[in-house]
Amino acid sequence: MPLDRVDARRLIELYPALAAVPDAARDDVLSRETQTLAVPAGALLFDEGAPCRGFPMVLSGQVRVARGSAGGRSLELYRVGPGEICVVSTSCLFGQAALTAHGQAREATELVVLSRPGFDALTGHDAFRRLVFGVFAERLADLMSLAEALAFQRLDQRLAAALLGHGTVVALTHQALADELGTVREIVTRLLKRFENEGWVRLARERVELVDAAALRALAGGLPGTN
Repeated sequence: MPLDRVDARRLIELYPALAAVPDAARDDVLSRETQTLAVPAGALLFDEGAPCRGFPMVLSGQVRVARGSAGGRSLELYRVGPGEICVVSTSCLFGQAALTAHGQAREATELVVLSRPGFDALTGHDAFRRLVFGVFAERLADLMSLAEALAFQRLDQRLAAALLGHGTVVALTHQALADELGTVREIVTRLLKRFENEGWVRLARERVELVDAAALRALAGGLPGTN
């Protein structure tokens, strides 16, 4: 569906770098080179190995970007919300290569997809180009931190950190936590049971309540006496 004026205003508010592009050039690109999508939770937006359809900009909702393995496991790389950009799509557009990860809507999501010619046109303007490269650099730092965690941190430490990152009540299934950590559900279930036996969490269906956040924080930080 073409981008209407209301969604164009929402897009510019969420991605203010667009406001710095000359009006005529920006409006021409947005009217001719964009498509608006509204997708339900769980919808696959792009897949590994496929050509990139464009540059997605999120109006509402959230997209989970992850890599899969032949064994069916999935490792979450990052999430894209309103006003954020997708590094995998960006690198695909810059490098003219296939996508290296898949993107799935975590909830009902609205997006504006900018075509490759539209992306090329907007990145010719300094403000939009700085936005893209700035977020690209931030995401790269995040991915390096993720690689470091996978290489050097134990899974129980990473699980403790993941739980702390979701607040005092974590409304996620064991499978969702496993996907976030890039492991399998059985290991997450075993570790959560251990945490419960220690008195750190209380488990219920699709719910983990943090009882002793200090203990989890100590474990996540790798402090002595938490092994």
